[in-house]
Amino acid sequence: MKGDDTSLPEMGDVIDDLKDAVVFLTRLPPGLVGVDGHRRPDFRRGARVFPVVGALIGAAGGVVLVAGAVLGMPPLVSAGLAVAATMILTGGLHEDGLADTADSFGGATSERRLEIMDDSRVGTYGAAALIVSVVLRVAALAAIAGGGALAAALALIAGEAASRAALVRVWHDLPAARMSGLAHETGPPDQNAMLIALVAAVAIVVVTALPSVGFRAALLGSVLAAIATYGFIRLTARAIGGRTGDSLGACQQIAVIAFLIGAAAT
Repeated sequence: MKGDDTSLPEMGDVIDDLKDAVVFLTRLPPGLVGVDGHRRPDFRRGARVFPVVGALIGAAGGVVLVAGAVLGMPPLVSAGLAVAATMILTGGLHEDGLADTADSFGGATSERRLEIMDDSRVGTYGAAALIVSVVLRVAALAAIAGGGALAAALALIAGEAASRAALVRVWHDLPAARMSGLAHETGPPDQNAMLIALVAAVAIVVVTALPSVGFRAALLGSVLAAIATYGFIRLTARAIGGRTGDSLGACQQIAVIAFLIGAAAT
């Protein structure tokens, strides 16, 4: 009985973390998820479930991709609709971070780069980064879908999960570049949350990517995502001295692109 009593609060904590993460990472209304929209989440622990929410986002895109294939659409069209579905579900949250981060590289100093990140306007670097992100994701998914729509859908689930683990890793590893913003106020994830997120992502990749694209492609995608995340951590540390909410979004985009490119190399 004692073991049962201690497990129940833990399960309740996981469910609460999932609800907070869904509201944070998507544009679903808090009331629909069962979360008080005025309550500030605490992701020092809750970030552990980010890969699970990433998998759900990927699943939404995967359903659209498979539906497109069933309706007789070409793989490129189905892949484009799938990527669009993930962007609609997240409100382009991470794409916005990618654009702002890319624009910031036009600054000569860390202070100037942070100022550019705060500017809501999208510049040339940001627009180019968005185009490259969408094109590469659609192209990689279409290539995988050539061997079967279900395989591409499962690869998308794996990539979205792995990229959320990458986001958590950057959030944990780098200090805040500025003492403001939601990413600073609700985190960073502690060591345990970061490790659980990585394990969860690996488990999701094993369950989804291994049977769909095979061991070699799943491993290559995972390795490329890990290398891209490590490189981004080093680059961001030098460029702005830490992480911001925008850089977390940029990392997610870079990691999912890297994973899908690897998964497409079948």
